[in-house]
Amino acid sequence: MKTIRLGSIAAVTAVSALLLAGCAANEEPTDPEVPSLSGTLNGSGASSQGKAQDAWRAGFQTANQAVTVNYDGGGSGAGRDAFAAGSVDFAGSDRAFKTSEIQDKTFVGCAADSGLVELPLYISPIAIAFKLEGINSINLDAETLAKIFSGQVTKWNDPAIASQNAGVTLPDLAITYVFRGENSGTTENFVDYLKKAAPNAWTWDVSGDWPEELKSQGEAASETSGVVTAISGGEGYIGYLDASRAGDLGTVALKVGDSYTPFSPAAAAAVVDDSSLESGRTSGDLAFTINRSTTKAGAYPLILISYLVGCETYVDPAKGELVKAYFSHMASEAGQQAAADNAGSAPISSSLRAQVEATIALIK
Repeated sequence: MKTIRLGSIAAVTAVSALLLAGCAANEEPTDPEVPSLSGTLNGSGASSQGKAQDAWRAGFQTANQAVTVNYDGGGSGAGRDAFAAGSVDFAGSDRAFKTSEIQDKTFVGCAADSGLVELPLYISPIAIAFKLEGINSINLDAETLAKIFSGQVTKWNDPAIASQNAGVTLPDLAITYVFRGENSGTTENFVDYLKKAAPNAWTWDVSGDWPEELKSQGEAASETSGVVTAISGGEGYIGYLDASRAGDLGTVALKVGDSYTPFSPAAAAAVVDDSSLESGRTSGDLAFTINRSTTKAGAYPLILISYLVGCETYVDPAKGELVKAYFSHMASEAGQQAAADNAGSAPISSSLRAQVEATIALIK
C-alpha cells in the first residue's frame, strides 16, 4: 500500500488562514465539534475499548447531534479485517497493523495512494483476574504466570505460588485458566508479555490466537465480557482481561524488578513513557514497541496500547471529515479524561497528544 506524506508546515499554514477567513466572514468561532457535522460513522474491533467508546460516543454525539457513531466489538482481528474490507469507517485494535499487513492488504475505504493513521488513544493495564473465596490479591512473577497459563502449574497451593504469597492461605484447588476464543489483541499483548518476560517458561509464538496445543487445558470465552462471566462463575478460575472489567474479582500484582506492582493507570503510563515508537513506520502510523522487561519502579508492564485506525485519505471525503472530528474528540484532554473516568485507562501525555494531533491533521 503506497503512502503519501502530507501535512507540511506551508500546507497547514494555508489551511489555517482559510479557516480564519471563514470565521471572520461568518463572525463565528471555528470549532471541530459544531452541529454542522452530520452522518453516520461505523467502527468495530477491540472489546477492550468498549467502556471508553461508550464515553467517547456519548460526548461526541452530544456536541454533534446530527451525527451517529456506532462501535461494535468482536475483537481486534475482526475489526482490522472489517476496516480493510471497507465495511466500517474506522477500527479499534489492541495492536497496530504489521507493516507487512499494510503492504499486502487493500484498504477499500482508503484512497489508492493513502497511508494508514494509527493512533494510540486507549492505554490500559491488562488485569490478571481470579476467583478464590476470601482472597482479593496475590503476587506472581512472570515465570509462574506463564506456567499457570501453559498448564505447568495446576494447583493454587503450588509452591511456586505459595512462596510469593506468605501469609495467604491458598486452597488445594485446581486452577482453570480462561483464554479468549477468538483472535484478540488482548491475547496478543498478554502472550507478548509472557514471551518477553518469561522466555524459558513461555515458548509459544506471539499471536492473537491462543496456542492450539494449550486450548484443551483451559476454557475458551468470547470477548472480554465472556472472560468476566467465566471467571466470576468458577471458583479457582483465572484469566486475563482489560483492567476496566476486573470489577470485584481478585487481581494479581506482577513482580517488576524486586517488588510487586498492582495494575493502575499510573503504572500503565509509566511503561509507555519507558517505551518507544517502532521504526520503519510512516508519519501517521504511531505504533509503539512496549518495553515488557522494564524494571522501572511503579511500572506495570502487562499493558495494551489500543489503537484507533483510519485512512489518511478516504474515498468518501465526508467520511474523512467525520473520522477526523471523532478522532480529535477522543484525543482531546476532555476525551481522554472521559475514557479514564469511565474505563480506568491512562490518559495520553501532552507530548504524545502533540504527535497525535499532527497525525489527525493528515486525515481528509
